[in-house]
Amino acid sequence: MADLDSLQSKTQRAFGLIGYPLSHSFSEKYFTEKFSREHIIDCKYELYPIRSVDEIKQLIRSVPHLKGLNVTIPYKQQIIRYLTDTSEIPDGIKACNCIKIDGKNLIGYNTDCIGFEKSLLPLLKPHHKKALVLGTGGAAEAVVYVLKKLGISFSKVSRSPQQPSVLKYAELNEKMLKKYTIIINTTPLGMHPHVNTCPELPYNAITENHLLYDLVYNPVQTLFLSKGAEKGAMIKNGEKMLMLQAEESWNIWNY
Repeated sequence: MADLDSLQSKTQRAFGLIGYPLSHSFSEKYFTEKFSREHIIDCKYELYPIRSVDEIKQLIRSVPHLKGLNVTIPYKQQIIRYLTDTSEIPDGIKACNCIKIDGKNLIGYNTDCIGFEKSLLPLLKPHHKKALVLGTGGAAEAVVYVLKKLGISFSKVSRSPQQPSVLKYAELNEKMLKKYTIIINTTPLGMHPHVNTCPELPYNAITENHLLYDLVYNPVQTLFLSKGAEKGAMIKNGEKMLMLQAEESWNIWNY
């Protein structure tokens, strides 16, 4: 009994996810199941749905033994200004989805890029030379970094472009989609509960040569992916990427 009491009295390390809203979190379920499966009894993982990124300091003060955080929509880019160390974030990525808390130091990382690259590589064919990246948020930063690393040319697409180099959805046509055989959705379009939404694309131009990758994982097959599958395209959702980035976060927190 003494051994059990000793285990139960161990300081419990806390981890969690910040973002807003967080009604359908992959991370909480993943880590809770991981802790149970691997008999990790001194850790907990919780959701912290903060309405403003400015609440991060108060959150850290209020949660004892908080050692690490994942970051999701809409704070992956906004959180950068609160980090004390960004040297672990790859050059060119202005987004953070993983924070290691070491005393008063907030050390930023990007594990999205690792998860995306490892999940994308097995899918690539020789004709996959150009990509459309739908969205310009924090997740898109990691995607663009990986595409550059792999030598795949790309164009970003946005409903309201802030830069001349970013395309509008209205500019996409069948001729263009013949060249861009990889289409990556980094937006929340199609995510539960808004399952009847999808990016505005000329889906009739999709062929079996296309690869459609959706960072959304819930539902398993978004409308974007369904429309691609109907045309014979290869499709992939974001679940594998999320699993890989979660494990990388765990490695960082325990290093």
